[in-house]
Amino acid sequence: MKRDFLRIPDFSRDEVAGILETAARLKKERKEGKPHRLLEGKSVGMLFNKSSTRTRISFEVGIYQLGAQAVVLSGDKIQMGRGETRPDTAKVFSRYLDALVIRTYAHEEVEELAKSADIPVINALTDMYHPCQILSDMLTIVEKRGKLDGVKVAYIGDGNNVAHSWLLGSALMGINLSVACPEGYEPDKQVVAEANALAEKSGASLEIVRDPSVAVKDADVLYTDTWVSMGQDEETETRRKAFAGFTIDSALAGKARPGAMVMHCLPAHRGEEITSEVMDGPASVVWDQAENRLHTQKAIMLKLLL
Repeated sequence: MKRDFLRIPDFSRDEVAGILETAARLKKERKEGKPHRLLEGKSVGMLFNKSSTRTRISFEVGIYQLGAQAVVLSGDKIQMGRGETRPDTAKVFSRYLDALVIRTYAHEEVEELAKSADIPVINALTDMYHPCQILSDMLTIVEKRGKLDGVKVAYIGDGNNVAHSWLLGSALMGINLSVACPEGYEPDKQVVAEANALAEKSGASLEIVRDPSVAVKDADVLYTDTWVSMGQDEETETRRKAFAGFTIDSALAGKARPGAMVMHCLPAHRGEEITSEVMDGPASVVWDQAENRLHTQKAIMLKLLL
């Protein structure tokens, strides 16, 4: 039976742990020059309706390293952009491809394609969720801290798709998460409710606060994202004013636990959500984090295709 990965709870806690173990092994093999062409002969579609750097490169290179073929598509270059329905498109994809990776705006589009497709569908980002990012972030934390359970992450910024996936991922894996965001920019209430229900089972502690200084207290990880996501350009000045005081700078980082590391899912707007001093400083693991997209997404594809 085919499975999709649209949101982090699509996998169990044990399955996420297994994916992270596989990703670590694939990363080690890659560094040692050992090939792992485990998807030889398969074709993976990449439907990208949003611009991308890390997501596109990491998936396309990862597909190649696994021995498969990447078929890169965009919504305005296929018939779906001219009126063909998503269910019809999904059925066609299922006859040609072995899996579909999609990056788009509305999460409902991904859900509709997954419902109609006979092949696994992987959410490479929607306005609501960014699950592949958070699994790769978890790999980075495990590499640096040796575990996830009981680690405290302080997310500073917009209650966006990354925050939503952090809430669900933390709740599933027993990570303590403090989200600091200005009034009016909180995460979706339904996502928070679902995360709280998951946290009751895992023992994770979740909180939404207004003051970044409160969020970073005793934090092992400081995390941020852009204040203005794709499609929100007209809100730029309003958001800059609303997020004043939410920049991860040396002063804020100094209030976290000694040795706390700093993460950013990129692209970064230096001087806004994070300063260059912090991003380029010794506490930053931003580039390790970016690299781990490659290894984790390969592990996700293997989980769904083998």
